[in-house]
Amino acid sequence: MKDKFYNYIQELQDTITSKLEEIDGVEKFKEDVWKRPEGGGGRTRVIENGAVFEKGGVNISAVHGALPESMQNYFGVKDADFFACGLSLVLHPRNPMVPTVHANWRYFEMYDKTGKLVDQWFGGGQDLTPYYLFEEDAIHFHHTCKEACDKHHPDFYAKYKKKCDTYFWNAHRNEARGIGGLFFDYCKPNEEMNIEAWYNFVTEVGNSFLDSYIPIVTKRKELKYNKVQRDWQEVRRGRYVEFNLVHDKGTLFGLKTNGRIESILMSLPPHVQWRYNHYPEEGSEEEKLIQVLKSPKEWV
Repeated sequence: MKDKFYNYIQELQDTITSKLEEIDGVEKFKEDVWKRPEGGGGRTRVIENGAVFEKGGVNISAVHGALPESMQNYFGVKDADFFACGLSLVLHPRNPMVPTVHANWRYFEMYDKTGKLVDQWFGGGQDLTPYYLFEEDAIHFHHTCKEACDKHHPDFYAKYKKKCDTYFWNAHRNEARGIGGLFFDYCKPNEEMNIEAWYNFVTEVGNSFLDSYIPIVTKRKELKYNKVQRDWQEVRRGRYVEFNLVHDKGTLFGLKTNGRIESILMSLPPHVQWRYNHYPEEGSEEEKLIQVLKSPKEWV
């Protein structure tokens, strides 16, 4: 399964970066192949200063070795080895009318010291972070997520949409990072789904990503914007940074397992503002977004 999924994310990385380059029309992804001293490595692709994408990364990695003590304590195991592979992407568009998007699909195995497989699971999801709220965009994104889920289980969309709303919550701000999507983790073999069925589900979601996001980019990338709107985008990007550095488990795992720092922090936007005690004007489009972020909404 680990070879099968790693092959899949290699192909998916090619598909996604090719489409994004086509949409941007100016910049290309720069590729960086790296090795992890403890075992494994990855292929990082980053686009910067494009016509559409101010900064973006589409990264794959496959790492393995002894599970660090901090992570052994987290999982409640002793003397375990691990294998983890996945694709992680974040795209920060230049135009504030185009939302930021994040997605991740991953697979994890754990072994005892004899090399016996003792645990395995899939995780992942995708979520949208708009700066200005176009309700039809939110509906489109969630509808695409739901279509992918419904092919595999009638309860998956509602369940993983709720998990996404719970996970991407900036507790110290008492607001959501964005308008959500899907989040699933520890998807292990059970009576309903064997590991092959989980693979089919996760790859279905991965294959739906471009359909969920590209139509929104195409529709919004030429819209006019002004400095006030750009400033608002940068203030909201600050909240994005706060979530990633304070709450995100993937960032924590990467830092605790001596992950490659450039790949872990590529999710951070290039231009950000933190303004003291900043609130949008009452009745403004900016406030409309904040109201939605205060309480997760059912989009489909």
